[in-house]
Amino acid sequence: MTEGNFVDYVKMQVTSGNGGKGSAHLRREKYITKGGPDGGDGGRGGHIILRGNPNMWTLFHLKLKRHFKAGHGGHGSKQTSTGADGQDIFIDVPLGTVVRDTETNDIIFEITETNEERIVVEGGKGGLGNFHFKSPTNQTPRYAQPGIEGQELKITLELKVLADVGLVGFPNAGKSTLLSVVTAAKPKIADYEFTTLKPNLGIVEYRDYQTFVMADIPGIIEGAAEGKGLGHYFLRHIERNSTLLFLIPADTDDILKQYEILLDELRRYNPEMLDKERLIAISKSDMLDDELKTELKAELDETLPIKYLFISSVAQQGITELKDKLWAMLND
Repeated sequence: MTEGNFVDYVKMQVTSGNGGKGSAHLRREKYITKGGPDGGDGGRGGHIILRGNPNMWTLFHLKLKRHFKAGHGGHGSKQTSTGADGQDIFIDVPLGTVVRDTETNDIIFEITETNEERIVVEGGKGGLGNFHFKSPTNQTPRYAQPGIEGQELKITLELKVLADVGLVGFPNAGKSTLLSVVTAAKPKIADYEFTTLKPNLGIVEYRDYQTFVMADIPGIIEGAAEGKGLGHYFLRHIERNSTLLFLIPADTDDILKQYEILLDELRRYNPEMLDKERLIAISKSDMLDDELKTELKAELDETLPIKYLFISSVAQQGITELKDKLWAMLND
């Protein structure tokens, strides 16, 4: 998937179908000139339904179509025949899609399960035919109910990427390079900040044909929780990851300080993110000789509050160890 095809925010208008009218028909057959009421009910209007599709990773297919309208219910007819239900409209979305009311910004529901179906707007109920209104004192009612009109709603779809491991780090920390090494993904890689502007996903192949999903999230900057830079645009993607891999370059002046800044941004955006499993990977460690690595390791053993390891995506150093560690964390 190219970066331009990754769409994680879409606004649309959905309209359910009207319910059909009930029939006010009176039975008329040969030799029966004054039969009773036999008007049938109107059919239900069509629903607008969102359905979770595990094979989708983006909302790109909804980028150009912003209006969805379900079918109207059929009208009731004679012999208590019920009108046909209006055609439901199914909209497939990736797992991790959040549905909001555009006007109030309230969350309506979230789609997180495979083939999960949730009704966004219900179709109007069909009207009752005159058959339901007969009584000993009113044996030939000549009226029936009209159908209830459908609903119209403006909604916003937000995709929060579902991945097992989320890469967290400042711009140009080597996240995209790591993803390209451990998966078959082909993210954009260049020697400047904010090369990645959209999340990239890749499947990491582990031992015995086992796999897990890794997501490269665009780089965090200080103040991201307040919307600085790309702000909430990418922080929300980290909410869905079960394990967070903090990537900090070996040539950083203060590794602990950089880790604390990243952690503070996550805490200010959503304190629940701190409950996730965390691991630090010191990237670009091929720039360190053995003596420097020994000195740095001694310093980090005293200062870093969580486990860490040295890796180099370019030199393929520590990659297998990293996979083993992540797999153990995911299956602990």
